[in-house]
Amino acid sequence: MAEGPDPLDSLHGIAELDLGRGDRRGYPEAVYCEGKTPEQVRAIALSLRESLSDNDADAPTGSVLFTRCGPEHLAALAKVLPDAAVDGTARLVAWPADPPAPTGGDVLVLCAGTSDLPVAREALLTAQHLGRSTELVVDIGVAGLHRVLSRLEQLRSARVIVVVAGMDGALASVVAGLVSAPVVAVPTSVGYGAAFGGLAPLLSMLNACAPGVAVVNIDNGYGAGHLAAQIAAPHSD
Repeated sequence: MAEGPDPLDSLHGIAELDLGRGDRRGYPEAVYCEGKTPEQVRAIALSLRESLSDNDADAPTGSVLFTRCGPEHLAALAKVLPDAAVDGTARLVAWPADPPAPTGGDVLVLCAGTSDLPVAREALLTAQHLGRSTELVVDIGVAGLHRVLSRLEQLRSARVIVVVAGMDGALASVVAGLVSAPVVAVPTSVGYGAAFGGLAPLLSMLNACAPGVAVVNIDNGYGAGHLAAQIAAPHSD
């Protein structure tokens, strides 16, 4: 029987990888790349590949995700993980590339406007690579409320809905008032000056009068997708 990866894999002076997270939580560790140098990201990816690739039986469910990747990070990862899946819009890399077969309930991601798409796709792909069936609806903001109302059947069939919106952030309250499913609200930094880089939609979502709304941090598509995947996980007996 092959030995599994060490719970901790130390990269002296760079990181201490939490290889045991999959055993504890059922999902592998993610790597936040923004603020890291390409060399640091490359070293982390190489260590993950060496630690996990030869231990498929012990590997955690889902892919290791590299989030907030810039062009230099993408180039570094391509050299170490050439078989990884890359989404330039979401700035996300997933390895292994193929998500697990979906289980549990459906995760529906609503993107208020096209400018919110990078964050929405980060949420979508995160939930997908954590083993959920996902669907994305783009440009469904409250400026055209008929677009929301025309999709009521689709909204009400989801186990959990992720709402990604900048500007006034009103879409989360509107959707939560129409469905029985929990809503994960993601404020984005999209908007003119008085949106204060996402603070205005954040406060709007936190003050939602419709119950059942959970709010993550500004532009935190990864956090929203992860929470949605956990909510939509299969029920244990």
